Order: sequence, then C-alpha cells, then structure tokens
Amino acid sequence: MNALLARFSGARLHAIQQAAKWIVYSLLLINWGFYIYEDWDRAVHTLNSSSTVFEWGREFATSIDEAAWFILLLMFELETYMLADSAWTGWVSRTVHAVRIVCFVMIAHTVLAFAIAVNDLEPTVPVLGVDSLCDIVDDDISFVYNLDYTVVTADNCAALGGNTTMYRVGSDPVVSTIEGLNLERDIAWSDLVEVVTWLLIIAAIELVVRLQERGITSGTTISIAGKIKIFLYLVLFGLAAYWGSLGHWLYSWDTFVWIAGFTAIEMNIQEWRDEILEAHDPEPGGAAPEHEHYRR
Repeated sequence: MNALLARFSGARLHAIQQAAKWIVYSLLLINWGFYIYEDWDRAVHTLNSSSTVFEWGREFATSIDEAAWFILLLMFELETYMLADSAWTGWVSRTVHAVRIVCFVMIAHTVLAFAIAVNDLEPTVPVLGVDSLCDIVDDDISFVYNLDYTVVTADNCAALGGNTTMYRVGSDPVVSTIEGLNLERDIAWSDLVEVVTWLLIIAAIELVVRLQERGITSGTTISIAGKIKIFLYLVLFGLAAYWGSLGHWLYSWDTFVWIAGFTAIEMNIQEWRDEILEAHDPEPGGAAPEHEHYRR
C-alpha cells in the first residue's frame, strides 16, 4: 500500500512539474512576441529605406536571439526528456544537432550585433552647431533616453532636451544627453554580458549531457560545471535586478522565465541521471528495471 501511495504521489508530482514546464515554455513564446514589437518600434527610429540587411538584422537582434534560444530549449527538451534511447537514431540525432547549429549561428549574430552596438556607442560626439534640441526638429531625428525613443518635433523638443548639449547615439539618426548616452552604453554592455552568460550556461549543460550519454553521472567535471552554472545564474539574477531598477520589467520578467525554462531542463537531466543510476545499480536481490529508458 505504501509503495502504491508513493508511486501515485510521484506520478502526481511529475504531472504538476510537466504542466508547470509547458506553462513556462508558453510564457517564453508570448515574451518573444513582445520583443518583436519592441524591436520594430525601435527600428522605426533607427532605420530607413537605405538601411542594409545587416542593419535590419542588428536592430532585430533581440527577436532573433529569443527565437534561437527558444528553439534551442526545445531541442534540449527533446534530448533530455521526450525522446527515448531507441528513438535516438542516426537521422534524429543529426537533425537535432543540425537545428542546434543553426540556433548557435543565430546567437552568434546576436553576440556580434551587441558587440557592434557597444563599440558604436563608445565615441562621445556632440551635435555641432546645436544649442538646443529645438534646433534640429527638421532633421528627422529621434531622442532616446533609457531605450525610450521619441521623434523630435517642435511641440516636444523643449520638454525632451531643453538647452542641454546633445550627443550622437552611435551611427543612428538618434541623439541624447550625456546622461542618456552613458545609460545607453551601460544597457548595451548589459545585453552583451547577458547573452555571453547564457552561452556559458549552455556550454556547461552541454558538457553534462555529453558526459551522461557516456554513463558518467558524477565526478569533478560535473561538480565544477554545477558550481559554474550557479554563479552564472546569480549573474543573470543581478542583471534582472538591474533591468528592474531601470523600469524595464519585461526584461526582468523575461530573465526569470528563461531561468525557469532552463531549470526544467536541469530537472530533466537529474531524472535522466537517476535512471542511469537505477539501471546500473538495481535494488539488492532484484533485476534492473526493464522499462524503456528515456533521455532524462
């Protein structure tokens, strides 16, 4: 009876975990829609008919990045939970790895775009011959502060900048105050640090997955990978707090949801590790379980 109750409780907990996991994945998909809208809203101020394909790609780097990470997360879900060992045939494995390579290429584009953004924001170039933002209302210029873009018009120029010296924000037709420019630089660095942090987390997860494929479930390498991931997740929590302090609650929320998504993958890996241990070390006097092992 106790064994039956334990099995029922375990099944119920497992069902709750699966429901929570797919709710998280759904939230990530919804967040992606918000990022597409936000990138488009920014592109209206920074791009024009003469903009190149790469410039368009750079402005939509966040949306492209979100799509790549979402697909990558689903590939990890397939590999660590959904596909059984018997289904992990040559063509399935090759297809999943090919999709992941495409995702990493998309993420590499994001890293490049963010690095270029950091570099473009380094120069401190004042708008020459301009004593007030109202002097450039006819130049099709936008004003930005804390990622909030506003087209400069005769009606809002005084309220936006007054008589403060304006500075170019990168190579875009955008200006800001020195405080606004410095804030854009900080945000650009935060974007770059965040995407690199996630790449390092992926590398640590990938290492553990490859080791478990070989039946290795513990050891110094896995222990170090675990500690590195904890540190990297703390970095992400710090970035989420930073976004919140600037009022960008969508970014904070998105970071928390992504952490939850990869926590689900970590749980899959732990369940897979438990199955490996169970298969290698059955209960005394009993045989190894005969059910089909899933990659989790």
